[in-house]
Amino acid sequence: CISECSSTSDTENDNENGDIEVIPPHCHITLKCTREIAGFNGLGEAVRRLDFRSSVRDGRRFNYVCALLRLLVSSKGISSLPGGAQRLLLQMLEEVATYVGESQQNINVLRGLVQQLRALLNQENQKCWGKPLGSQSLWAEHVQTIQRIQDIASQIEIKEPGPNIRPKLHDLPEECVREIILRITDYKDLEASASAWSLMAALISEQRVWRELSQYQFTKQQIDVILEKMCLQDTKERHLNWQAIYHALRKMYGVREELQYAEILAFCRLCRCLFWPSAGHPCIVDQCPDFRQRVQEAGNSNNNETQPVPPAKFLQYFSL
Repeated sequence: CISECSSTSDTENDNENGDIEVIPPHCHITLKCTREIAGFNGLGEAVRRLDFRSSVRDGRRFNYVCALLRLLVSSKGISSLPGGAQRLLLQMLEEVATYVGESQQNINVLRGLVQQLRALLNQENQKCWGKPLGSQSLWAEHVQTIQRIQDIASQIEIKEPGPNIRPKLHDLPEECVREIILRITDYKDLEASASAWSLMAALISEQRVWRELSQYQFTKQQIDVILEKMCLQDTKERHLNWQAIYHALRKMYGVREELQYAEILAFCRLCRCLFWPSAGHPCIVDQCPDFRQRVQEAGNSNNNETQPVPPAKFLQYFSL
């Protein structure tokens, strides 16, 4: 049986007072099959129920959705997906292209996706005597969509703000620029920013930036291990080279994937539900307050009722 999913467009109408309750996007999934339950999770249905297409225009979810699209395009190719999921995937890619063209942000992300689409076209066309597998009419529709995406990407031009638009980044006080830098969580963005402007280069070279980035992405125990490995455990903090320490931490432990996104899908252990944390979900605990207590009494107490779901983990819930 197909897993029970709940859509963001589902609403409840109260005939007495006329109130409308909007249910946030969420999707119930089956983790494993049993003799009593034959579970099946549909990727296309889950993507629709979780409102991925609209999430493209949410700055918090954009990078997560694009990471998922990269995995889908590059893993087994589009032909491994059902026809409905193929169409939905390309609609999301077209939405990404349109949004990037309008906002003029994340252009490098779009260019990477377009390169993958070009490789996808060549890959699919070589599968069966120079033709793609599956429906020819469906593939022709996909080719048209991919061509539109490529056209949008090729027509994007970065426009500088007009002279009357103030303040510009160069007009901001040094303290404001420093606060902006302290909120950047990707070391690649930091290094790229340093090459863009001499003031940013000076600020990014400050040890505070790399110290706070290290403490945000790694635990104290991990930092202590690196300090001991670099024979710096007895060095005073003001003499530490935190940029070198950060890169040593990154090479040894890697950066946790959930820290790379402003918002990441979450999985509720209590009701077996995927949802966006910022929107919440109708949990069984809200409907039955004593449910949590019964779970704890059964010996399944777990302080982490929700867990982050990186893009690769999300795809593992489906048979692709």
